[in-house]
Amino acid sequence: MIAQKVKLSDLFKIGSSKRVLKAQWQKSGVPFYRGREITKLSQNGFVDNDLFISEELYAEYAEKYGVPNVGDIVITAIGTIGNSYIVSEMDRFYFKDASVLWLKRISDVNSQYINLWLKSPLMRDQLDKGNGATVDTLTIKKLQGLTVDLPPIPEQKRIVALLDTVFADLEQTRAKTEQNLKNARELFDSYLQQVFSQKGDGWVDNKMGDVCLKIQDGAHHSPKKLYTEKGENQFLYITSKNIRNNYMDLSKIQYVDADFHETIYPRCTPEKGDVLLTKDGANTGNVTQNTLDEPFSLLSSVCLMKTDETKLNPAFLKYYLQSPMGFESMTGQMTGAAIKRIILRTIKASNIPTPPIADQKEIVLKFDKLLNQRTKLIEIYNNKLASLDELKKSILQKAFSGELTTTAK
Repeated sequence: MIAQKVKLSDLFKIGSSKRVLKAQWQKSGVPFYRGREITKLSQNGFVDNDLFISEELYAEYAEKYGVPNVGDIVITAIGTIGNSYIVSEMDRFYFKDASVLWLKRISDVNSQYINLWLKSPLMRDQLDKGNGATVDTLTIKKLQGLTVDLPPIPEQKRIVALLDTVFADLEQTRAKTEQNLKNARELFDSYLQQVFSQKGDGWVDNKMGDVCLKIQDGAHHSPKKLYTEKGENQFLYITSKNIRNNYMDLSKIQYVDADFHETIYPRCTPEKGDVLLTKDGANTGNVTQNTLDEPFSLLSSVCLMKTDETKLNPAFLKYYLQSPMGFESMTGQMTGAAIKRIILRTIKASNIPTPPIADQKEIVLKFDKLLNQRTKLIEIYNNKLASLDELKKSILQKAFSGELTTTAK
């Protein structure tokens, strides 16, 4: 069976919605979807929506302009583009103009076939090639310019059924891999909690401020200028975005000049091995040890913790702060709670259970070993997830390149 090249605009009337003003959004009524809701529908088949429009406005737009019907396709056009969803019999919604485009079916075509094609590398390659660069915004004109290799309806249905079966198996494998990934992360947290909560002989509770020589944040004012490359008399500028659990992310590092550095460094002098904790920002609660030999400046979102090593091993402190018990001690809330800021005085006043120094070092060695094992497992599972994504793209590529199409005898 030979596929014919057909313009997408011959199969669907491509457009968007009538504008809905933000003042017309409501907390109840007919669901109103933006790109983020369409993305969730594309990925999960359902969405917990919190935006609506009135029944009256929906009825008015349905009469004047039409609304999405069964077999139509909606697709995200801004941000993460290309997430598509087929309108089902149970759907009754309206959507945001420009953020979402609407493919209204006007031909006898299998919408599931087109929806899968929209997710294929062939669609994206054609879209990018037609525009001379990687497309980051989808427009009506760009969609109208696409062509589809379209086999007869029976073959469309056969390919859809085959892909559905294959992708269902892939999703089962993905779900198991994601669960294994979650288990690997939770096992480490569970072990940390077990060690610090059960304690042992010789353990005592100390105030953080009593076992640290310094608990100090960085600059409370912004530098006049930031540099992306290091020049003469310039210093690294570490902010909360550079702090991850157990490592420093220097992929997007910036630099400040000596004048700014000298206003911060005398009171906040990080040394190799010191503990760095994000106390506000998107990464609040992340903690690692300084791995840099050179001096650097800190933003106020990062807290420097310099331990009295006769009382507290810095690596022991790092692991304690990562544990659910340590997080709750600093914040008063359980791990996973949305924390925007940790206050210095709260850190200083919080408790840390500490065994003798020799025991701390032994515990750190065990934590290091378990962390290394977890890191290797996470890498394996992430690589497997990436492979599954590539396999799915490869299957879609073959499906819409004609490699899964039957040939008439």
